[in-house]
Amino acid sequence: MDQTNMYNPSVWTGPSAPTGSLAGQAQQVRSRIAVIDVMRGFIMLIMLFDHVRETLYLHMQVTDPMTVAQTAPELFFTRMAAHFCAPMFVFLTGLSAWLYAHPAAGPRNATGFLVKRGLLLIVLELVAVNFAWAGTFPQPVMYLQVIWVIGLAMIVLGLVHRLPLPLLGAVSLAIIFGHNALAGLSFTPGSFAQGAYTILLERGFLVAEGAVKLKVTYPLLPWIGVILLGYVCGPLYAAAMDPARRKRLMLTIGGGALLLLLVLRGFNIYGENAPWVSGATGIQTVMSFLNFTKYPPSLDFVLMTIGAGLLCMVLLEKHDNWFTRACATFGGAPMFYYLLHLYVLLGMQHVLVALFGANHGERFGVDALWPVWVVSLLLMPVLYVPCRAFARFKRTSKQAWVRYF
Repeated sequence: MDQTNMYNPSVWTGPSAPTGSLAGQAQQVRSRIAVIDVMRGFIMLIMLFDHVRETLYLHMQVTDPMTVAQTAPELFFTRMAAHFCAPMFVFLTGLSAWLYAHPAAGPRNATGFLVKRGLLLIVLELVAVNFAWAGTFPQPVMYLQVIWVIGLAMIVLGLVHRLPLPLLGAVSLAIIFGHNALAGLSFTPGSFAQGAYTILLERGFLVAEGAVKLKVTYPLLPWIGVILLGYVCGPLYAAAMDPARRKRLMLTIGGGALLLLLVLRGFNIYGENAPWVSGATGIQTVMSFLNFTKYPPSLDFVLMTIGAGLLCMVLLEKHDNWFTRACATFGGAPMFYYLLHLYVLLGMQHVLVALFGANHGERFGVDALWPVWVVSLLLMPVLYVPCRAFARFKRTSKQAWVRYF
């Protein structure tokens, strides 16, 4: 969004600026907005570890939720770290949409921007993203994943964002807290009801027969709740919001979400359809407790990821260093980064097969997880250079299309 690209390392003076001075006031504005890009970039870097895993370690499949007894701890926690990416990205999309709809000049209708960008994301999912994952087009199965669901959620938000915030907040919480109760419903195969339920709440085939099949991997309904929650939280980052009050509210909401998670999950009350159990070892017990469903995201999944994410944003807002600046660079060009890293991974897989041969079916894979971490760290500076160039172009370009990336 336009409002979240105000970050400029050359003029961000950092928390040490005198708060009573004009420089200090300008710094507060920049850090308030910049933390959105910082957080977005941070979760995108975490996502890289998971996508490298799916490139080099795909032969070691993980289920959803994960099968604790058959999943090594290092694989479990690498995968679990990636759980924070989609919820926080969708939440920040909603928050950024509020900022876009409420610029300094006064409120504006964001429907056109959100709907057009949502449609673009759906097209990119069907064409560019699916090709990047499969390396062929069209492939037998088209997967409707996170970019698809963000696009749909943005369209929904574009159509309803002018409704009163209390109403949107109530709808958001009703969806996030209530959708678990709808799990496990069944309808006549091939019926309209089954298709609608698949789009909204069930991971499965939308089109199961034919030359090209469509499979929903990110059901929509919970993500509508998350993007609405982000939009409702937008006023926390309004220019009129006192920074100390924002911090208190963020800590209260984030900490409250985690405390509620401890109660609901600790006593297996509600929020996750698979209860936690004591494992053969202490680490397996911890893994079982943290083993949440992502497709669709359970209530416990959302409480953990959004709760911890809000606390992280409070921590990141007060820091100005090389790490936060690098994260803000990635976060300032999210769609460019997303497509770039997928195609870099696709090219890397082809190069490895050409050099070393396919050792896991038609793919090249490693037999330990540590190379995944090393490759991920090595790719970060490689991706940084083009992302920095595009982020600069995005900030200075007068062309409308760059706003959508």
